[in-house]
Amino acid sequence: MGIMGLQPETGGWERVSLAHAGLDPELGDWLKTGFNKGEFVGLHGVLIARRGKLALEHYFDGVDQNWGKPLPSPHHDASLLHDMRSVTKSVIGLLYGIALAEDRVPKTIAKIAASFPDHAHLMDERLRKHLTIGHVLSMRMGLEWDEDLPYSDPLNGEIQMEASDDRLAFILGRPMVEAPGSKWRYAGGASALLGEIITRGVAQPIDNYARDRLLVPLGIKDFEWVKGSDGRPSVSSGLRLQPRDMLRVGQMVLERGNYAGRRIVPPGWLATSFKPRGYVESGLRYGYHWWLGQLAATGKPWIAAYGNGGQRLIVIPSLDMVVAILAGNYNAPDQWKMPLKVMTKVVMPGVVD
Repeated sequence: MGIMGLQPETGGWERVSLAHAGLDPELGDWLKTGFNKGEFVGLHGVLIARRGKLALEHYFDGVDQNWGKPLPSPHHDASLLHDMRSVTKSVIGLLYGIALAEDRVPKTIAKIAASFPDHAHLMDERLRKHLTIGHVLSMRMGLEWDEDLPYSDPLNGEIQMEASDDRLAFILGRPMVEAPGSKWRYAGGASALLGEIITRGVAQPIDNYARDRLLVPLGIKDFEWVKGSDGRPSVSSGLRLQPRDMLRVGQMVLERGNYAGRRIVPPGWLATSFKPRGYVESGLRYGYHWWLGQLAATGKPWIAAYGNGGQRLIVIPSLDMVVAILAGNYNAPDQWKMPLKVMTKVVMPGVVD
């Protein structure tokens, strides 16, 4: 897995043709034709890095939002910041590993109650006392939480959390419906807890810590972190990045935590994060804030960050490949279909190893 050459005009990426990258040379045309036929409604961009080089970068115009607020221009290009939505959660997972290596946050076996003495009255419950950092990282907290509802629904767990006066009290006060570790349940509240633990441990706002320890070391200088109603950065969905920088995060993961010869995230933390811990469905698993699966053709693993609307950052180590997909199908019940169709084409058996 080679480190990319630096070329300012491509945001630090060295370009290579699809054919030279071992990909279908007609892939770009297939995307454009499909989009023009209405097969990829809501698609805003597809970027592919292979062997550390930028092999494909296509953008498509379409309406977009900034955390639910409509944006005035439907034009998309490499310079435009785009909502990452819940890709933000996977970034929080990376930040926890960085802070852990600095001995500024508790180990994964630590009880969560110890991190929130100011909310001790909410933690004095039989099952809740057994809740650990590892349970939070793997979203097996045992708390009542419903994010299967659309994010436009005020009863959605994450929406309720963001609207609450005290995020921590809302999360920690949720009823326990099963023992921690017994069942996986998607919950933005888990990311919010981790973000607060990091913030307290590093003694600075999470967006500043992310800037200093992750984003700037990756060469990412232009980003936005949207704040919730409480005026604090939303650690579950608020990050906005440029498309090439989204891809850059994935390349760093592919390079086992390294970028341009510099270690950003401890490789041991990545290995720990990518161990399956929660069963989702149909072969899909969940690690420490990262989605995990296997290629249908080879059974080799892939690692991914998902976001509402169709955001996808997919790392495929066996193919030395990173794919970033940006889209605007926010809250659509079938939003998963379009990025899946794109990925099925990208990783067809014709890809040359």
